[in-house]
Amino acid sequence: MEKILEVKDLELSFHTFAGEVKAIRGVNFDLFKGETLAIVGESGSGKSVTTKSIMRLLPEHSSEFKNGHILFNGKDLTKLTDKEMQKIRGKDISMIFQDPMTSLNPTMPIGKQIMEPILKHRNVSKSVAHKEAVDLLRLVGMPKPEARMKQYPHQFSGGQRQRIVIAIALACNPQILIADEPTTALDVTIQAQILELMKDLQKKINTSIIFITHDLGVVANVADRVAVMYGGKIVEIGTVDEIFYNPQHPYTWGLLSSMPSLDTAEEKLYAIPGTPPDLLSPPKGDAFALRSDYAMKIDLEEIPPFFKVSDTHYAATWLLHPDAPQVDPPAAIMERMKKYPGSRYYDGTEGGTY
Repeated sequence: MEKILEVKDLELSFHTFAGEVKAIRGVNFDLFKGETLAIVGESGSGKSVTTKSIMRLLPEHSSEFKNGHILFNGKDLTKLTDKEMQKIRGKDISMIFQDPMTSLNPTMPIGKQIMEPILKHRNVSKSVAHKEAVDLLRLVGMPKPEARMKQYPHQFSGGQRQRIVIAIALACNPQILIADEPTTALDVTIQAQILELMKDLQKKINTSIIFITHDLGVVANVADRVAVMYGGKIVEIGTVDEIFYNPQHPYTWGLLSSMPSLDTAEEKLYAIPGTPPDLLSPPKGDAFALRSDYAMKIDLEEIPPFFKVSDTHYAATWLLHPDAPQVDPPAAIMERMKKYPGSRYYDGTEGGTY
């Protein structure tokens, strides 16, 4: 597969009145052409900051790249000026934000808003841009697109506004589409429609998607690969099947254990104890150690490296070290792992639903 984006050893800090917040602490991942990479984790784990750093949307006066590279088509985005980034934003890399109402200009008809990136980044006339904007509205499933070009954001429902935002993001056929929790503000039925729309559009235009969410149910439906973030670091990365059926990091175990399913009994769902670390003074070792039932002494002293589980699956946990004692994950996770051929618990049964 062709690699379209490389994030290497990325470190980013925010300078605040309280001190330096080390928000991103050595993040590495690749994005391949035509794939969907989901980034999951609790609020404050660094998901949105990572993707906004790719778009260079963080405030320059308070944020600073401390180390690392973001390579896109041979260019290091961390080194580009804001003027150079303006040629990339909206054209080559687009972003769908969480709340469509704050993404749209309430004083401008939605037709003009969709035409804007087309006119800015492509040498076409207003009539051509207008036709393409209508086609985009039709593509995202908007009824009577020609008539709705003249309407304002407040005249649309929440799901329709999100479709408009997606149309704007797709206006220049971007190579990378970043979706920052695009269904959080929508009800469950509309969520399903928007997710189905994004999957369908990806097939049609072959764009690569980075999908940020804390909803593991969404991940199962849209992702090819999953990166699990915690404390400003990626702690596990693998295919969607590997993360759901053969998770290796205790934090991933906790996330999956706290996810409700059709099989969930009428008892309380599992909740990960404690709170995320304070990144003003990051922990010395594994950031998850103080919340983990599986922490060893070394977890409090040294940051674990990535251990290879398979060619596509890596996890940063000392439990995978050859000298570590073998521990069993929670019972619910073991039941999942029994269905995956790559797991040491595999019992030959067929994989179930997520």
